Amino acid sequence: MALSSPGTGSSGTSAASGSTGPSGPSGPSGQSGQSGTSGSSGTSGTSARPTRGLLPLLLAGNTAMYALYIGVPGMLLALQIEEIDPAGKVANFGLVSGISAIFATVFNPVAGALSDRSGRRNPWILAGGLLALPVMLLLGGVHTILLVTIAWCLGQAVMNVYQAALTSVVPDRVPVAARGKASAAVGLGLPIGSTIGALVGAAFSEHYRTGYLVFGAIVAATAVVFTVFAREERMPAKAPLPVKEQITAFGSALKDHDFRWAFIGRALLVLGYFAVAGFQLYILKDHTVLPAGLTAEGAVAILAPLTAVAMVVSTVLGGWLSDRFDRRKLFVGASAALAAVALLIPAVSTSWTAMLAFAVVNGLGFGCYMAVDTALVTMVLPKAEDAARDMGVLNVANAGPQIVAPFVASLVVSLSGGYTALFLVAAVLSVLGALAVRPIRSVR
Repeated sequence: MALSSPGTGSSGTSAASGSTGPSGPSGPSGQSGQSGTSGSSGTSGTSARPTRGLLPLLLAGNTAMYALYIGVPGMLLALQIEEIDPAGKVANFGLVSGISAIFATVFNPVAGALSDRSGRRNPWILAGGLLALPVMLLLGGVHTILLVTIAWCLGQAVMNVYQAALTSVVPDRVPVAARGKASAAVGLGLPIGSTIGALVGAAFSEHYRTGYLVFGAIVAATAVVFTVFAREERMPAKAPLPVKEQITAFGSALKDHDFRWAFIGRALLVLGYFAVAGFQLYILKDHTVLPAGLTAEGAVAILAPLTAVAMVVSTVLGGWLSDRFDRRKLFVGASAALAAVALLIPAVSTSWTAMLAFAVVNGLGFGCYMAVDTALVTMVLPKAEDAARDMGVLNVANAGPQIVAPFVASLVVSLSGGYTALFLVAAVLSVLGALAVRPIRSVR
C-alpha cells in the first residue's frame, strides 16, 4: 500500500497510514500512474453521472482496504514474525516489509494498466477483494520468514489489484465539480480504516490466524457490496504508457524548481513518518513503559483512534485555515515541524503518557501536512495538461520512502540498540521536510 494524494486516479488515493502501514501502515506500495492519466482528461469523470450512493461505497471500499493495510502489517504480521524468531524480529520485520513494499510498488502499475486496458474497474475490484480471503488464510498458516515474505507479497498483489481499480473510480465516474466530496470520502477511509484495523488486530492478537481471515473477509465482503451496488459502463480501453515515456515524464517534472522542492519535502516527511509507524508494536513492547495490565496490542488499539481523530480534525481545520489565509508554505512547514516535535516526545520519555501525547500531536501534524501539502503541490504542477501525470510522479515521493523506511528503521534500531535513535532520526527528517518548502517561489 502506498500513501498517496487524493483525487488523481490510480495515482492518488488519499493519505495513508500507517501501514501505519508498515506499508500499509506501508502501508502499505505504489500507485498506478496509468489510470490517473486516463482520468486526466476528465472525459469520463465530467460527462458521466456518478452512481447513486457511490460516495458511501467509496468510503466503505477504502475503509476496508486501510483496515487490512493497518491491521495486518501493523499488528498480526509483526506478531507472527516475533513468534517465528523473537531475537531477530526487528531485522526480519524490516526485511519482510521492505521486500513486500518493493513488490507492491512494481505490481500496482501493472494492475492499473490491466484495468485500463479492459475498460472496467468492478471485475478487478471484485477479483482482488475475493482473492484476499484465501491469501490471508495462506499467510496465517506459514511458519518461516521466507514463506511469510512470499505470502505477504501475494497479499500485496491481490490488494493492489483491488486498490488500483478502486482508486480509478473517482476520475472515471465522478464529475469534476463533485471530486472534492469524493476525495473526502476516500480520505476518511484512512482514519476510519486505521481505527478498525487496530481494534480488530488487537482483538485477535492471540489468535492471529483467525485475525487474518477476518481482515480477508472484510475486504471480500466490501468488494462484493461495492460491485453489486456501484454499477459501471464499459469504458474505452486505454493503451499503457511505455516505460521509456514514464521515465522521461518523471525527469521532466523534476526539472521544475518548485515541484522538485515539493517532491523532496514530501519524500523526507513520509520517510520519517513510516520509519516509526511501521515499528509501532515493537516500540510499545520494547521501548514504552506501559501501565500494569495493558498489553502492547491493547495500547495500539488505544493509540490508533486518538491519532485518527487528530488527523481528521487537523485535515479539515488545516485545509480551511490555509484557504482562509492563502498561506500554504506556512502551514506545510509548521505541520512538518509539529510532526518533528511529536517524534521528540517518546525520544525523551518512555512513559505511556508520552506515547499518548505523541499519538495526538503526530496525528495533528501529519493530517494537516497531508491536506495542505496536497493543495500546495497542485499549485506548483509544471503543466496543467500534465496534471494527472505529474501527480503520479509525486506519488513516487509517497511510495519510495515507504520502501526504504523499514530498512532504515531496522538498521538504526540494530546499530543503536534501541528506539530512541529512531525517533531522533525521524524528527530530523521531518525538520528537513519542513525546510524543503522554503525555496518554493510560486506559492506563499
